[in-house]
Amino acid sequence: MLTDDYEEFTETQRRILERYVTNTHGHVFALRNLPEVIKGALFSRYSRSSLGIRSLLLKEFIGNNEETHFSEIAGSNDGSNNAQIQQDAIQKAQNFYDRILDGYGDDSIGELGGAHLAAENISMLAAKAIEDCRIGGSPLEKSTRYVYFDQKVNGEYQFYRDPILMTSAFRDVYTDTCNHLFETYSRLIPLLSEIFEKEMPKDPAISAAAYRAALRAKVLDCLRGLLPASTLTNVGVFGNGRFYEGLLHKLHCHNLTEIQEIGKRSCDELAKIIPSFVRRAHAEHRTHTSYSSFFENMNNELTQVSAMFSGGADRSFANGVRLIEYDPDSPAKVAAALLFPFCNRGLSDLRRQCKHLSEEDISRILDAAALSREHRRHKSPRALEHAAFTFEVVGDYGAYRDLHRHRLLTQEKQLLTCDYGFHLPPELEGTAMEDDYNNAMFRAKETYDLIAAELPEEAQYVVPMGYHIRWYIHANLRALQWLCELRSAAAGHPSYRHIAQEIARQVCHVIPAFERFFKFVDFEGYEIGRLGQEQRKIEKQKI
Repeated sequence: MLTDDYEEFTETQRRILERYVTNTHGHVFALRNLPEVIKGALFSRYSRSSLGIRSLLLKEFIGNNEETHFSEIAGSNDGSNNAQIQQDAIQKAQNFYDRILDGYGDDSIGELGGAHLAAENISMLAAKAIEDCRIGGSPLEKSTRYVYFDQKVNGEYQFYRDPILMTSAFRDVYTDTCNHLFETYSRLIPLLSEIFEKEMPKDPAISAAAYRAALRAKVLDCLRGLLPASTLTNVGVFGNGRFYEGLLHKLHCHNLTEIQEIGKRSCDELAKIIPSFVRRAHAEHRTHTSYSSFFENMNNELTQVSAMFSGGADRSFANGVRLIEYDPDSPAKVAAALLFPFCNRGLSDLRRQCKHLSEEDISRILDAAALSREHRRHKSPRALEHAAFTFEVVGDYGAYRDLHRHRLLTQEKQLLTCDYGFHLPPELEGTAMEDDYNNAMFRAKETYDLIAAELPEEAQYVVPMGYHIRWYIHANLRALQWLCELRSAAAGHPSYRHIAQEIARQVCHVIPAFERFFKFVDFEGYEIGRLGQEQRKIEKQKI
């Protein structure tokens, strides 16, 4: 049994600590009112000390103010503080914090402090570059489903104007094409809304607010394919120091000017909040220059060998999902891993035994892990990670952007192109809007082809979200279970719902024993898929 008051503090010390910890007596407590640099240094020192965190805070930080400048950084007891004073104090104490954070030579120390970073009015292309760093960061991007992207600022549609493109011979064709895409998007919104209102009138039992929200989502889901990758968006990220260091290295080394600039500005701003954690990611720091050299040399080598061995373009694979690799023995491996925590035998021994079990016996083991699940948030055991699958996908860029947010799997895409055709929403087929949509997409392809012949990376900015790209997904069964059950839900966009459904179908086809792990995949189709969720949200607000 845990006993409280295992550390003794004077009444004065308790009053000081109460501002910085949630309790001064228990075994379990949280930190508060402390800047990231202090929390990170405190935890890193914690791992090499016999003292508890509260005692360390009193002795080595609060009581060592001359070196730590704790009072200026953490603020006064009345909660008042001046940001510039704090920043100046951090600079004065930088050697102390760098010594603590670097002293143990462990990169995981960078995970002990974090920061919230906002990147606004950046292209969707740049947003994906930020979100591509998966572990240690949590991004949230402006939604194409809930926000109209047809607004003008100072008379201009909001898309990124790349400096290389804007100083090239492609300036006018680029801006004209992007403007035409936005004009078409804007013009079709009221027309499509009117059609949907007639075809899917409001049920009297559904609230007006839920109906309007669901209808708007359906309209914008249909038309988001017109938005070019240059569309300006906002991204908010919370991440730890290790995440940000890796992210900044990659942004600094990117070929696109916009992403390099985001890297520089992000580094400058994070240095004001978690300076010791991103110090090595400054462009001039030896750690980054070494990384930059490695990154450039690796890419040059891979570019050369790719030209030697990969041949010309392959367009033999049509739009869709293709399972290209799996292990037929994975049911036995999963079964063995399920048994492992509940016995005293080795994993290799259990695998040998399970490999020779009957289908009925394997089913009994797998059922033990599957039958008690009542909904998708009941996550399956880690044993499912012993079954791996690789899929190649050709789907629209919008679907990729949504599925890309899943972090516990491996995804890699190729450059955006207009080579694989585009998705025409079925709701537009046979209507007067079909020609407008198609003409805008064809015009974008003409512009892309023109620019890509000279500037293939910058040409990505003009590619609309409705065009297909090719990427692969490598994931274990547990990650696929989460992805497929989440992304097939009725409220999801039809494009990624189809991909999630198809992944589940193909896994179950090649290994029927795994079908039990996909029981919350929704294979239905819906006219207004968002309606149920919007209605539930309205009902919760009434409670």
